[in-house]
Amino acid sequence: MLIRLNKFLAEKGIASRRKSDELIANGKTKVNRKIVTKLGVKIDSEKDRVEVDKKFLAEQPKPIYFLLNKPAGFITSNSPTATEKKIVIDLLPREERIFPVGRLDKNTTGLLILTNDGVLAYRLTHPKFECEKEYEAELAENLTAERVRKIEAGVKLERQTTKPVRVKILGERKAKVILTEGKNRQVRKIFGKVGCEVVSLKRIRVKNLKLGNLRIGEFRNLTEKEVADLLG
Repeated sequence: MLIRLNKFLAEKGIASRRKSDELIANGKTKVNRKIVTKLGVKIDSEKDRVEVDKKFLAEQPKPIYFLLNKPAGFITSNSPTATEKKIVIDLLPREERIFPVGRLDKNTTGLLILTNDGVLAYRLTHPKFECEKEYEAELAENLTAERVRKIEAGVKLERQTTKPVRVKILGERKAKVILTEGKNRQVRKIFGKVGCEVVSLKRIRVKNLKLGNLRIGEFRNLTEKEVADLLG
């Protein structure tokens, strides 16, 4: 598979894409034993031999895909912070390096994909792909038709109007929300803009992948068909 050299280095954990560009420009990388300094060059990640500072980078690891039903109280991160010690990575096997795709805030539960596949992560998180995500929200206030209308039309967050979302009322204080953006705490914020506090929030779907009956804190491997559907 052809991939930009800087992206390959980033996915191998060598450096960020920007820092990888610096390594390339400074003559620190070799492809098939030849120094490469041209930015934007593409390599075959399965066939080409890549070296950084005379160290050979082994072939890409076998892709791994997990679906986790994230519990509340865990941050979506690979590393704990000074104030947050509980991380989602600790809920899964650690044989291979994996990372969460996108984010769920600390108190949001539900569907979270973890993988070592940067291509899949890119397709599910880059705004241009408009990946659908579905949530169930429980609210502190009644969800009126007027509030739904305002949310579906788009509300202003951080000087930008959100893309229209779809809302299905499940009860006076419960709703399903479908959106294609991934702004920080977006569901909580859009309800807050119309005077509804979100009491609990659970993600139940990403594209065609559904949480199903997976219990809180449990995980499973994705099937080949599920991965293909997510990449499609």
